[in-house]
Amino acid sequence: MDNFAFDMNWWVTAIQIPVLGGMFWLIWHIRNESENAERHLRDLIDTRHSQMREGLAAFKLEVAKTYASVTEMRELESRLVGHLLRIESKLDATALKTEALNARKER
Repeated sequence: MDNFAFDMNWWVTAIQIPVLGGMFWLIWHIRNESENAERHLRDLIDTRHSQMREGLAAFKLEVAKTYASVTEMRELESRLVGHLLRIESKLDATALKTEALNARKER
């Protein structure tokens, strides 16, 4: 019985305590590494987010500076409509002349 107690004490002091200490250190080390990686990713995401917001603001400003205003678009639309109406009237006149010629040929 005395030999068994000695073996058990030896097992605990020589094997279990260092293994448990190593496992504790490993868990602590992995936890610190994961917290550092999480902090790094959070900083990276925040940086990219602010860069995207700045880029979007710059794009909006560029659009506001270079794209046509509503009044310019209305003016362009009225000019196009005017041209299309003149073309349509010319086509109508040509169609009427063609009908008249065809009617004369049929007689």
